[in-house]
Amino acid sequence: MTDFPVSMRSLIDEFSKMPGIGPKTAQRLAFYILRSPKDEAEAMATAIRKVKESVRFCKACNNLSDEETCEICKSQLRNRSLLCVVEEPNDIVAIEKSDNFNGLYHVLLGSLSPLDGIGPDELKIKELLDRVKKEKFKEIIVATDFNTEGEATALYLFKVLKGSGAKLTRVAYGIPVGGDLEYADQATITKAFEGRREVKG
Repeated sequence: MTDFPVSMRSLIDEFSKMPGIGPKTAQRLAFYILRSPKDEAEAMATAIRKVKESVRFCKACNNLSDEETCEICKSQLRNRSLLCVVEEPNDIVAIEKSDNFNGLYHVLLGSLSPLDGIGPDELKIKELLDRVKKEKFKEIIVATDFNTEGEATALYLFKVLKGSGAKLTRVAYGIPVGGDLEYADQATITKAFEGRREVKG
């Protein structure tokens, strides 16, 4: 049976490694690249190379940034007494689009998942605790996803943050159970922040 040329098979295999990309989609993407003008393909390759070389995690909050500290952490216009804890940088983008939160963020870079070997030490929880001690926030909003992993992460955070002196809240109404924050629309996120509830141990 005739297979694709080695270079084409290699490209398909690389696309297949991406989350949510199956074999057929990987083939379609590879053929799209093959049929694209050379300058478009080169622009894509340059963009991939540039993001790997220049984008890093903010040293303060773990958001994506082109510099050591992200624009949100550097801004003097943010309410520095409010901290919102999220799982991934994508969640910050979703919340910022809702134009409903003007505080700071802390990105955990994942959620607790014992079955996958992801415990507290694999997340940016120690950094969160260190930051909370130094910066003395008035309110910490936990905005992890409403799935099993996100709920387990939220419960763990409430436990370890209990003595922080900050008011602990959880985003509530609007985000469906099992839903991911990054896929919620702006109105839904607004309702979730408006309806956040205080969590007491």
